[in-house]
Amino acid sequence: PGGELFVSSPTTSTTGGGQGGMSSIAVLPDDDHDGVADSVLTFIDSLPSTQGLLFAGGFLYYQDATRIMRVPYAVGDRAPSGPSQEVADITIYSSIGHWPKTLDIADDGTMYVGNGGDQGALCDPAHPFQGGILQLDGTPGGTPVAKGFRNPIAVRCARGHDRCFAIELGKDSSQAPDFGREKIVPIRQGDDWGFPCCATQNTPYANVMPTPDCSTVAAETESFYIGNTPFGIDFEPGAWPAPWTGAAFVSLHGAYGLWTGARVIAIAMDPATGLMLPGSDLGGNNTGSLADFATGWDDGRHDHGRPAPVAFTGDGRLFLGNDNDGTIVWIAPLSL
Repeated sequence: PGGELFVSSPTTSTTGGGQGGMSSIAVLPDDDHDGVADSVLTFIDSLPSTQGLLFAGGFLYYQDATRIMRVPYAVGDRAPSGPSQEVADITIYSSIGHWPKTLDIADDGTMYVGNGGDQGALCDPAHPFQGGILQLDGTPGGTPVAKGFRNPIAVRCARGHDRCFAIELGKDSSQAPDFGREKIVPIRQGDDWGFPCCATQNTPYANVMPTPDCSTVAAETESFYIGNTPFGIDFEPGAWPAPWTGAAFVSLHGAYGLWTGARVIAIAMDPATGLMLPGSDLGGNNTGSLADFATGWDDGRHDHGRPAPVAFTGDGRLFLGNDNDGTIVWIAPLSL
């Protein structure tokens, strides 16, 4: 809110494999307004497992392993002005590899947080909550909203239509004959997105016995090839020219060890509903509303790292983090 960039920098290993974190939340001021951070300041340290960050209601909310914490925040703070307080301890299910918990707040004030499941989860007819989305509503561990996720790596809310979205990283190596896919989905009460039983609506994973009923699984409109790995999402606030105006910008992390598919794409939004227009890259090419915005990470050289989080600022800049080499860049039209 004060114009500084806040960054979570964990050291706990993840399935993405980034190295060299700070085990802290850092703040990057730019007091001389030259577009480059003046320094890297530690805001809160001793946080090896931190990912989600959210400013809301005079607080900075942040992840500390299974706990969601908050600390008082006033515009311009570069150090905490008061003690941290636990908001929730997300222990309904705890995954070692898919531990990141990203969070955001909807237009109506509802806070959502993602919780990871495990690659090796077995299809259980009872389908208990493991990976999914919870609401932070004052209960000690949050209240389940949607389930059937393997790894909801990002949660982000768009403004104006009370819409929030999650990125779901699907079952590894579940291309043909499993019909697996990564997804970007709206957060809605009661949805089941299928994992670990179903790849999508009416489509069970291969070799799951007995064959599960996938007819009640929610149907996604945005689907991606397994390994392209959508990783971060934010929404252009209206400062950019066509065809990017108001689009959802999504970073694709690419295939582990290869970076194949790594790029940044834009997805057109329906201005009437606030939902994304349908799109997919399952066939190897962008179809529907998907359009490549920035490419080049998967040139086979492995010297560019991997695009990771994206975030728009109020002045229209798109910030893009790289979790392999620690660099952060910003991108904007020349007219800004």
